[in-house]
Amino acid sequence: MWSAAMWGGISGSAVLLGALFSMFLPIKTKIIGYIMAFGTGVLMGAASYELLGDAVHDGGITPTIIGFIAGAAVFTLFDYLVSKKGASQRKRSGQKAAAGGGIAIFIGTVMDAIPESIMIGSSLLEKESVSFLLVVAIFISNIPEGLSSTAGMKNSGYSKTKIMLLWITVLAISTFASWGGYFFLDHASGAIMSEIGAFAGGGIIAMIASTMMPEAYEDSGPLTGLIAALGLLVSLLLDHYS
Repeated sequence: MWSAAMWGGISGSAVLLGALFSMFLPIKTKIIGYIMAFGTGVLMGAASYELLGDAVHDGGITPTIIGFIAGAAVFTLFDYLVSKKGASQRKRSGQKAAAGGGIAIFIGTVMDAIPESIMIGSSLLEKESVSFLLVVAIFISNIPEGLSSTAGMKNSGYSKTKIMLLWITVLAISTFASWGGYFFLDHASGAIMSEIGAFAGGGIIAMIASTMMPEAYEDSGPLTGLIAALGLLVSLLLDHYS
């Protein structure tokens, strides 16, 4: 149980790490775009191989379809709502990020983190060891989010202390969500686990398509496709050898 909390904390700590880099190290926007593009590919593979693949295997195609569509729809709805409040640029590090309200950026980041962390915790139930692919994918994708979201908060006038407190809160939420995924789903049926995994997968794919990939391309240009493809290849290798 505590192992689930630990791995959720490790994946969530990448946001805090990205925030520290953004505040104390000058990192070019193009480099952030490269990291985000690579994270996009790895995360896409994790959603496909780990979440959707296991969902079909454990619960069948019908629960997987229901969970996947529901996850994508719910993420899209909440993304629309927080975007209207100022979080549409939460993964951007340039001037456009300045338009985002700090609290809206924070809420959008939490919205991204919770389903990912729940699945890290629940992955321990089936395999009795964490899904290394999920942890790596989420960790890599969280670094550019911490980098660019922190830039947006700084442009919105937030102090370094307040920014750090917000990201520490995200870390705590990620840790608790991972623990909750293990604790509350301990005796869940295969169909329920399938729907939850597919729900998280649908939300992640929707998040990749609506936020990560467009913004990675904006920062890194035509190389985005190649770098994302390499990330997907790494995801395949991690899944194969784990």
